[in-house]
Amino acid sequence: MQRFVLCSLFLVACAFAQQSPPPASGTEAMYQAAARNAQHKFDHIRQNATLANPDQRPTTLSENEINAWLASGQANLPQGVKRLQVHGEPGIIHGTASVDFDEITGGRYSGNPFLSMFRGTHEVEAVAHAEGSGGEGHVHIDSVSLDGVEIPRMALEYFVDKYVTPKHPGVGLDSTFKLPYKIDIAIVGSHQLSITQK
Repeated sequence: MQRFVLCSLFLVACAFAQQSPPPASGTEAMYQAAARNAQHKFDHIRQNATLANPDQRPTTLSENEINAWLASGQANLPQGVKRLQVHGEPGIIHGTASVDFDEITGGRYSGNPFLSMFRGTHEVEAVAHAEGSGGEGHVHIDSVSLDGVEIPRMALEYFVDKYVTPKHPGVGLDSTFKLPYKIDIAIVGSHQLSITQK
């Protein structure tokens, strides 16, 4: 399921994200229901992929369902990423997170000044263009901010190449990857993700 989450949410959402505060008691039942709905849809996608001719009707997950599922503890998030939350608009994913960079790096740092900002725990926000077609996902990370300050592209590239890509091959600032579970099309829409299998 981790691979499915990484791919269908276009990897970036899992790399840089944050969840909302815990739901209030009055809304907890709705929050849990949204998480169950998301899990049911993930199960359908996985089961549909086992068919010789998968049902090609789109499966649509709302932003609320995805975020409730991510907050439910069912997601296997990359090491160091806490409190995952994503927001979608047509073709674009916004992700925010509390990220413990010491967990990601294992506390190993070089003397490179580009890496000095990637220590301790910080609030991270990322914006990426993402789409899936013909069974392939495409992600371009537009920007990443750390505690509200945009990270220079060169520093971000260096960090990703040194610490992220070795653990998650194929993940970078520009990524193209095969979509799992016979997913042919994945469309990020306004507060939703629509998946078509083939």
